[in-house]
Amino acid sequence: MALSNHSTPTERRTARVRTRLKKLANGRPRLSVFRSAKNIYAQVIDDERGVTLAHASTLEAKGDKGADKAAAAKVGELVAKRALEKGVTNVVFDRGGYIYHGRIKALADAAREAGLSF
Repeated sequence: MALSNHSTPTERRTARVRTRLKKLANGRPRLSVFRSAKNIYAQVIDDERGVTLAHASTLEAKGDKGADKAAAAKVGELVAKRALEKGVTNVVFDRGGYIYHGRIKALADAAREAGLSF
């Protein structure tokens, strides 16, 4: 994946992170995170087969605020629980170009505490 084909700095940063992860993955699925202004989404993806193994988002919990660290932690626990049900224990964490801080860190820490290792 050529980094120069992406026009914005965010797209270049995302491509750089994902390229590095694919080299280090060694067949492990990828825990990918997307953060919007109001919600956060996470999915465990098997890149070799091109399928999503587990997913979770703040949209699933009705009435809860989705743009805070507590909601991100709930999403991390939920995606880890669903991944463990599918037999996935080791993943690589794809922060998607976001800084490992705040909601991204809260999601990752909650996923680790729920049983995923990365």
